[in-house]
Amino acid sequence: MPDELDMTEIIAWLRESDPARLGLLWRRADDTRRARVGDEVHLRGLLEISNHCARECGYCGIRASNRGLPRYRMTADEIVAGARRIAGYGYGSVVMQAGEDPGLRREWVAGVIRRVRAETPLAVTLSLGERPDADYAAWRQAGADRYLLRFETSDPALFARIHPPLGTRPFDRVDALRRMRAMGYEIGSGIMVGLPGQTYESLAEDLELFRALDLDMIGLGPYLPHPDTPLGGGSLPVAPPGTQVPNDELMTCKCLALARLLCPAANIPSTTALSALGAASRTHGLSRGANVVMPNVTPERYRRLYEIYPAKATVDESADAFHARVGEILRALGRIPARGPGGRQQRGA
Repeated sequence: MPDELDMTEIIAWLRESDPARLGLLWRRADDTRRARVGDEVHLRGLLEISNHCARECGYCGIRASNRGLPRYRMTADEIVAGARRIAGYGYGSVVMQAGEDPGLRREWVAGVIRRVRAETPLAVTLSLGERPDADYAAWRQAGADRYLLRFETSDPALFARIHPPLGTRPFDRVDALRRMRAMGYEIGSGIMVGLPGQTYESLAEDLELFRALDLDMIGLGPYLPHPDTPLGGGSLPVAPPGTQVPNDELMTCKCLALARLLCPAANIPSTTALSALGAASRTHGLSRGANVVMPNVTPERYRRLYEIYPAKATVDESADAFHARVGEILRALGRIPARGPGGRQQRGA
């Protein structure tokens, strides 16, 4: 069962600064991780299949109005070749991620999914943003297993400030996740930690929403605005003194540990965004509740063009080099690479 932390306790942990107390939180999260999902670390090969985007999110380097960014869209053959490479590394699944690209047509994506499922043993995770339900249903029917759609923040006003709507009809990401679960997807979501204007109370509400949704996957990382964006210059007002959540490694790790306690059976990555904060940050994440790493297997000629935030880790590191390095990281932690697709453990177990 999920940890019975209440909102008062969650906020207290988010505000905790004593290293000895935080050591208790890290151990509690790591013990829960070990008991519920074991010592295996699931490796998900990431393919950033398109940097086209119709959105104007205020922090993101691939936003539509960034006219100086060369755009790309991987071909079906390139994606399938990338999936074969991922399978060759022994990873269990491929994550196909993109901007909100209307050029990724429903049937074209479904065809790519069918090819990947036919030509590799990989599970397929999609992270393609807000789409019509007909797209989600078609991709599930084609063989997609999981869908990742971050709600970013449970505060509607804060969400609206960073995510200008596309069109006139609002899109409820939380409701969409519930609909996708009914279609048979494992569902994933997540947040940005330290958004300007994010209070400890609103961050605690985000973590509580993880528990309410009973998420299969949780992705969270620090708020890292790209410098070539409106928010990169610090234009978003912060919360009043003493209430603004910092976007640092410590706070991100607190959220990761609390997410493990609140959703003990979920798959939780130590993210690329976390590793952008320091060389040891990914290791810290793995020792504080995480059980997933997502090596970037995007072809090198495209990888630098998918810079959604600055100083993105592994941009200059080949997939082969990172594959070798992640093995060393796991051995140093006494962890082992998982085999197979690595779906979420049974709910309530």
